[in-house]
Amino acid sequence: MPMPPYPLYCYTRGCKNLAGYKIAASWSDGLVSELKTYVLCCEECLPSCFRHSRAKQAACRLTTGETLDEPGIYRLERGRRDQALERLTGLERELGEV
Repeated sequence: MPMPPYPLYCYTRGCKNLAGYKIAASWSDGLVSELKTYVLCCEECLPSCFRHSRAKQAACRLTTGETLDEPGIYRLERGRRDQALERLTGLERELGEV
């Protein structure tokens, strides 16, 4: 689904910045697969949001047949579907070491 025409703001409480990143993980139940969104965030909130998303994923319970990958960082781009978003693996490695 294309991004809506209205501005997307960072999900962090009290933050007024526009979101530039999507933190999400590939999820599947064996039949359907999609990106599970943890948070949309700005550059300033990205490090803490990424750490929180990893902790949330690690605590997630799955049922038989379900899979959930580790959260990744994607650059939000208007008009692009989830499958076409650029994954920023270098930034993930950098933030994973902090």
